[in-house]
Amino acid sequence: MSDSEGERLQKVLARVGYGSRRTCEELIAQGRVTVNGEVAVLGRRVEVETDLVEVDRAPVGVLPGLVYYLLNKPIGVVTTADDPQGRASVLEFVPATPRVFSVGRLDLQTEGLLVLTNDGTLAQLLAHPRFGVEKEYLAELRGVPSPGALRCLREGVLIDGERTAPARVAAVSPGVVRIVIHEGRNRQVRRMCEAVGYPVVRLVRTRIGPITDRSLRPGAWRPLEAAEVRSLAEAALRSSAER
Repeated sequence: MSDSEGERLQKVLARVGYGSRRTCEELIAQGRVTVNGEVAVLGRRVEVETDLVEVDRAPVGVLPGLVYYLLNKPIGVVTTADDPQGRASVLEFVPATPRVFSVGRLDLQTEGLLVLTNDGTLAQLLAHPRFGVEKEYLAELRGVPSPGALRCLREGVLIDGERTAPARVAAVSPGVVRIVIHEGRNRQVRRMCEAVGYPVVRLVRTRIGPITDRSLRPGAWRPLEAAEVRSLAEAALRSSAER
């Protein structure tokens, strides 16, 4: 790439929320920024349509027009774009343009936090089993689980002949437990609780990686801040390194 092509790297990083251009120049000077796998130097230009930019190994969405929404999904809403039964979709709760998709899924009767974006790179980081970003749920159960049942949830239970990974499980109040998992099997928390004899009555996802928002009412959404987007990517890389 010639000096006249592309945009200056510090300008691109500043635009997507990494701070002032001076701050971004310092990131580059510290060797924390790579372009297509190579450590960047001051003065580097990038082509945002094709170049892969990473800061501290975390991919940076540099394409113009990328958006990131946090939605509190209500009960009875599907996470797919279209539904043969005509049920409401999460896409009806966020702006129609640019077109976004949900990162991962919540089943029809599960409510709580969901990320929607048009950034395919971040979506892969959050959804791919290799990275295993934590998800936290509050589950209201039918009955008060015994200590043995909680221990089984922590150690893993068999679902379709395969044991789930260890989970963090704590009793919050009689019949209500907090469950933190990093897998993404279909209806996993519900099936785990059924496996130990305490079916779920109500299930709410309260956290995705480091992201939580107790003020977001069901059906409401807000844009994710640039720092929150970065923290999601960083959480995925940390999870991958720890496994």
